[in-house]
Amino acid sequence: MKLTSFICGSPRVCSCLMGNMTRHLLGIFCIVAGMCFWQPALCQEYIVGEGDVLELKVYENPDLSTTVRVSAGDTIRVPLVGEISVKDLTVSRVAAKIESLLADGYLVSPQVDVFITEHRSKKALILGQIKNPGQYELRGRVTFLEFISKAGGITEDAGNTATIKRTGDSDSPQGQIVLDLEKLIKKGDASLNILIQDNDNVYISKADTYYVSGEVEKPDSYKFESNLSVIKAITKAGGFTNIASKNKVRIIRVVNGEKKVFQNVNMDEPVLPDDVIVVPESFF
Repeated sequence: MKLTSFICGSPRVCSCLMGNMTRHLLGIFCIVAGMCFWQPALCQEYIVGEGDVLELKVYENPDLSTTVRVSAGDTIRVPLVGEISVKDLTVSRVAAKIESLLADGYLVSPQVDVFITEHRSKKALILGQIKNPGQYELRGRVTFLEFISKAGGITEDAGNTATIKRTGDSDSPQGQIVLDLEKLIKKGDASLNILIQDNDNVYISKADTYYVSGEVEKPDSYKFESNLSVIKAITKAGGFTNIASKNKVRIIRVVNGEKKVFQNVNMDEPVLPDDVIVVPESFF
């Protein structure tokens, strides 16, 4: 079994380095080095496609080495064996296929190295709460965090989810992947740092908000947080003014499409998204 084409952070995708034994050792080295443990997405194999430029090197047969571009039909032309299909093949499988074809009456135990010297032009779109929304080119393997970095990073109003819409993803039958940004960014869950694919549409959600008005130091809208109570919300708004009626705080909330007012709420009352907390003035 061949363990090949592990990237290990290099922009140059490599495969088939001096035969099967070297490939096996290369795969083991990457695992031991820890890259696959900390960033599993980086250890997925790259699938070649239209527009990729491949450098083919046949060990001890330099006259058979060549550079080819993958055609619109996902084929390449290889010396001696002619045109072959590389549709949906990883770099290592391309090398193995060429080795198999050359071994069929042409060479004895051929060893083939395959390098990607130029990646095809892939693009993905990012919208929502991102500083520089738009379409970006993907050069090589781009993770989710690298992609949002290309777009300037998320805004202060970003919520806790990112939605990726894609086609042809066997792991997401409905063509949609939802990432928990809090787990990924704040808690460092690297398993969520998946690879961005060609034609992905990424949407960064907007955070829920609540409002504090009346006799507080900084009446305004604020980003909603989990486990938020009335007293925490008022503290975020700078606290009560010296004329606030602390015992008559009310919450205006939409319930089943209807606006309701909750009077004289407790300070430990939970706050919900879109709540309006009103602190009235004391007349005594």
